[in-house]
Amino acid sequence: MRDILEDLEAGKQLSDPDPVRRAQIQMKTPLPKRFYKAVSVVPVENGFAVHLDGKPVRTPGKALLALPTERAATLVADEFSAQSEVIDPVTMPVMRLANTAIDGVTGDPQAVLEDVLRFASSDLLCYRADSPQGLVDRQSRLWDPVLDWARSSLGARFNLAEGVIHVEQPREAIAVLGAHLAQRSEPLRLAAIHVMTSLTGSALLALAVDFGEIDGEEAWAAGHVDEDWQIEHWGQDAEAVARRSARKRDMMAAVALLEALQT
Repeated sequence: MRDILEDLEAGKQLSDPDPVRRAQIQMKTPLPKRFYKAVSVVPVENGFAVHLDGKPVRTPGKALLALPTERAATLVADEFSAQSEVIDPVTMPVMRLANTAIDGVTGDPQAVLEDVLRFASSDLLCYRADSPQGLVDRQSRLWDPVLDWARSSLGARFNLAEGVIHVEQPREAIAVLGAHLAQRSEPLRLAAIHVMTSLTGSALLALAVDFGEIDGEEAWAAGHVDEDWQIEHWGQDAEAVARRSARKRDMMAAVALLEALQT
């Protein structure tokens, strides 16, 4: 299921889950020219559809691209409006996420839920550095409040470990997260949670965003504590900068979609 989601999230014309590799593929593959002038959001039976010159947009699976709220549909419409001479799916993360939800998650939401729970069983926030002290302190500052929230608000207590040796998590904690995720089984919402989970390595961070406990920027920072520490001390090359920028764009698209679904 994770492979299927990665393919769908990448879009029909994209063939690699890595954003830099996807961009390289796109450079070799001619992009379709922009063929439309007007972009609009139109009410339909199950929400709001995006129209190009009066014709509805469809997913790669030929389903109607319809979202449950006008604000969510407007996010996709804005991405189409922002295209210039060609249509570049790389720059349309909300559309790709909507395609993922409609073509992939709708048919088997349970498989996506279980994939998120697999992340939770080895959640990033549970694996702590033993040194240097600056990194230890930063992890505690950004991660402990989320673990405290999970324990007090969700009733899920997680075990911590130093290093990368796997630590078994209580079945009760995973079951509690599963129960909360089951209440969030709408395809678009679950797809957004899955994207945030995979990009941060933490189901807890994704759920904290969904519950409104933290915002997208806080989740991104918490999910990249170790990476940021390395960058501060060793720097990063241009390819790493591009890869990080693309991943953050996808993360913020998922956050924006979650927010749009709530209005």
